[in-house]
Amino acid sequence: MVANPEISVTPEEYLQMEEQSDIKHEYIDGYIYAMAGALDSHVTIAGNLFALLRNHVRGTGCRVYIADMKARIESLNRFYYPDVMVTCDQTDQETPAYKRFSTLIVEVLSDSTEAFDRGDKFADYQLLETLEEYVLINTKRQRVECFRRHHQGLWVLQSYTTEQKSFRLNSINFEATMAELYEDVDFERC
Repeated sequence: MVANPEISVTPEEYLQMEEQSDIKHEYIDGYIYAMAGALDSHVTIAGNLFALLRNHVRGTGCRVYIADMKARIESLNRFYYPDVMVTCDQTDQETPAYKRFSTLIVEVLSDSTEAFDRGDKFADYQLLETLEEYVLINTKRQRVECFRRHHQGLWVLQSYTTEQKSFRLNSINFEATMAELYEDVDFERC
């Protein structure tokens, strides 16, 4: 992400600018950051997960979003674009440009964003009271890391690799195979 440190904008100005922009920007406390494009493996994994989750949540009142929907963290004055996000709160239907009450957020890792996704972004997402699960998906090998909010507020990690053959997202009672998630991903080209 690249920031323009000379321009500080309000959330309302950001949303208006973003509606007109040809490229996506994340927003952190008044500053906008252009987002880089993604590689084939990143887009394929996010697409595979979206397709699986969309079929799973159909008819439940939950909604799944991919890449172009913003997650808003009001307490920190932030807007991020998660790779995949699920919200089951009907209040989120009132805001067509962003969602505030995510149950599940997934980030597909890339070289340029992995440290941020694991660090500051995860710390920011933890302030979403409705967030039950934060998932990081590796693009270089089959590995899914699920951080789940424990009933005492602690985040507990469960990792899945090819040894497990499948992975589970407890927040939405979903299970799929690693093969389904990584279908059509060519690790030799990653």
